[in-house]
Amino acid sequence: MATINFKGKEIVRNHHLTISYHELVLDEKKSLTKKVGLNDNLIIHGDNLLALKALLPTYAGKIKCIYIDPPYNTGNEKWAYNDNVNSPMMKEWLGKVVDKDDLTRHDKWLCMMMPRLKLLRELLRDDGVIFVSVDDNEVQHLRMLMDEVFNEGFIASIVRQTIKGGTGPSDAIRQTHDYVLAYAKKKDSVDLIGLPAIPIDFDQVDEKGSFAKGRELNKWGAGSRREDSPSMWFPIPGPKGEAVFPIRNDGSEGRWRWGKERMLSAVKNGDVIFEPRGDGTYIVYEKIRDNNGRTKSYQTLFLDEYLNAYGTEELKVIFGGKSPLDYPKPTRLIMTLCKVANLTEDDIILDSFAGTGTTAHATLAFNKEDGGNRKFILVECEDYADKITAERVRRVIKGVKGARDENLRNGLGGSFSYFELGKPIDAERILKGDDFPSFVEMARYIFYTATGEEFNEKKVDEKTGFIGESKEYKVYLLYKPDLEYLKSTALTLDWAQKLGKFTGKKRLVFAPTKYLDHEHLERLGMEFAQLPFDIYKLAE
Repeated sequence: MATINFKGKEIVRNHHLTISYHELVLDEKKSLTKKVGLNDNLIIHGDNLLALKALLPTYAGKIKCIYIDPPYNTGNEKWAYNDNVNSPMMKEWLGKVVDKDDLTRHDKWLCMMMPRLKLLRELLRDDGVIFVSVDDNEVQHLRMLMDEVFNEGFIASIVRQTIKGGTGPSDAIRQTHDYVLAYAKKKDSVDLIGLPAIPIDFDQVDEKGSFAKGRELNKWGAGSRREDSPSMWFPIPGPKGEAVFPIRNDGSEGRWRWGKERMLSAVKNGDVIFEPRGDGTYIVYEKIRDNNGRTKSYQTLFLDEYLNAYGTEELKVIFGGKSPLDYPKPTRLIMTLCKVANLTEDDIILDSFAGTGTTAHATLAFNKEDGGNRKFILVECEDYADKITAERVRRVIKGVKGARDENLRNGLGGSFSYFELGKPIDAERILKGDDFPSFVEMARYIFYTATGEEFNEKKVDEKTGFIGESKEYKVYLLYKPDLEYLKSTALTLDWAQKLGKFTGKKRLVFAPTKYLDHEHLERLGMEFAQLPFDIYKLAE
């Protein structure tokens, strides 16, 4: 595999591993939701590298689609390298605007991108896809970097027409395009629509006309079990009126690709095929028709409808006359990428260079179009995260007067919780007693760092100390954000006996200290981990 070399690469190669987890601090006033929390749509204001690390405990391996639009590094964007890496050379870079005369601008850009791409890869599902907008300033470097980070998971290089007419002297070759690079975490697991571009042969006929046999609507691959998405397990009426459930090929309970309303509508309209397996169950396929609004294939050339001008016009309408930022991406581009990535009804899309919030707008519009419940996560580091990024989302949720699109005019609906990036959660801070993290934030950090598995805040019981269950352990935490409590609290026999007799999984207990010997711990089915040091020991 070809690799790319650049100044600072060896220093940033594992920088993402050294970053402390940070608290995510809810701002209810800036949120627009009835159910605030990390399971809502999210807008996060703060450094995107730190924010991505903070998202890992809840969203590692959960994101189906990522779209990012990082600085193109033209020399005119006034971006600066701001990662606090322990290197004298890179400390010299901090805060200095990268312009056209900077001879290290490509090195700085790659040093900025590498740790972010590595964290984004950790957040992707096995069947997930990442799309990155870029132009000729960095496309050749980005291809090589992404080949390395994503193990040559290259899918396509999409050419997008950005403007008509171009810029530059009349006798020059005018620049009228940029690129969207598409990569998979695991190419064998992805389920894309329309890439590569293969014409569809409408070779079957029913009472409504010609059609082609499409995808299985019994979802397969990663995230295809009932427990992965309980709301997508429900019956539909079969060809004989019987209840048909999404049964996997191995006979276990699965899930549908589409939500209940869409599935029932497709069955009612005769737009599905029931193929019997022989054991009384069915594989269900969609019917693809010429007139069902589905493009026969997506090609790697996006023209006309994907111009920057459309993004600018959208913002003028939303913000009442003037676009607050230059060169916004059009909503149609992100919606198309969501469809290519096969972003189904309850999947999640992440954008860590959120800008004007186009990705959130596209997600809400897609949901409005087909009744889906897709979620978005936006991260924006600039000060306009509230007044532009979040404000756009507020307006498209509530409705935009004067919009041509009826759905946008009436409001796309939806919600989001707004978070600020908080303080780091690390051993040094805990030992010093400086402004302790809350019980839930400490639990989030400990559970994920110790187990590498998803943290579910709803499972936390602060009274008993229970913070979650992993494949190996039931995990408990003896902690309060109070130094005197931490000095005087220990895992004792009385506390252990309150948990009841040991059955099933071992209990992993985090506490400041313990008053039980190894023999007692074994008898009680417990393992002890001391705060905060043994978190790292378990993670090795």
